[in-house]
Amino acid sequence: MGRFAPTSLDLDGKVILVTGGTGSFGRRFIETVLKDAKPRKLIVYSRDELKQHEMQIDLAEKFDAEALKAMRFFLGDVRDRERLQLAMRGVDIVIHAAALKQVPAAEYNPSECIHTNIMGAENVVWACLYNRVKQVVALSTDKACNPVNLYGATKLASDKTFVAANNLSGDIGTRFSVVRYGNVVGSRGSVAPLFQRLIAKGVTELPITDARMTRFWITLNQGVDFVLSSLDMMRGGEIFVPKIPSMKMTDLAAAMAPGLAIKVIGIRPGEKLHEMMISVDDARTTVDLDDRYAIEPAFVEYPREAYAKSHPLVDEGFCYASDTNDEWLSGEGLLALLDDRGPGDRRRRATD
Repeated sequence: MGRFAPTSLDLDGKVILVTGGTGSFGRRFIETVLKDAKPRKLIVYSRDELKQHEMQIDLAEKFDAEALKAMRFFLGDVRDRERLQLAMRGVDIVIHAAALKQVPAAEYNPSECIHTNIMGAENVVWACLYNRVKQVVALSTDKACNPVNLYGATKLASDKTFVAANNLSGDIGTRFSVVRYGNVVGSRGSVAPLFQRLIAKGVTELPITDARMTRFWITLNQGVDFVLSSLDMMRGGEIFVPKIPSMKMTDLAAAMAPGLAIKVIGIRPGEKLHEMMISVDDARTTVDLDDRYAIEPAFVEYPREAYAKSHPLVDEGFCYASDTNDEWLSGEGLLALLDDRGPGDRRRRATD
């Protein structure tokens, strides 16, 4: 069982759609569901036909034909509301993972990021309401908390859109929740794969933007488990935040390449020294749920029992930031995370 593995979630017979389904998270989510459940349909909604084709080939190598009968590949962009409405007919659960995520690219191309991350989120909401989807979980990022870059700001707006959507569902009854977590070890765009490529090339030093920098870390498998367990316990309107470890970027480099020199190259535009997932202001409505926190919705005009009735609020002035976190990742722990492979890979490990 994973760190955030769901306890009672039953996906058998369900129709599930994943926006951005060919991304790092989407692929691992699809593999996990195929391994652990028997959904009636499992729909990948994304805009890149090549990535969909490559994903189909990869899945065919890992799963038998019976499991793959559930798979559907739907070309479309979250900017296209009519296409989303068509794709979501008969869907029970939507996992919204599609987004433009590169911080420098968003700073240089703000309108593109806004159209996908904000207007795309609104399109997903309306398509879900139109089709009476039962449950929706949207993926967010630590950069959405007190954002300093455009990407974070668009994800904050997206979070607000999904939380507020619960007040629009009326007798439709769709419930929307958000999950927010930090850097994903091994995902595309993560610094760990960059370091691995540089080390393989034989570089003599690794680039670090600032020696003081810290980040939250989670694996793809933990991220998928966290989304599934949040889907299992969601009541609508909450932002779920996992309790995960922090690590200094200098310690990350030292763990991956002991003895290799570090070159400080300076902080990039839109980059923070430390990331935050719950601010002091958020803390006033944040509940401690043992392995995670839940930021409760501020406005509730739909049937919902508050977690605060059965779980404690965090302390006054609480702030969940990567530099003040009480859980830290060791070099050995990081290497273990880097070896955390997916469902298909787990099956192969016994014969490695």
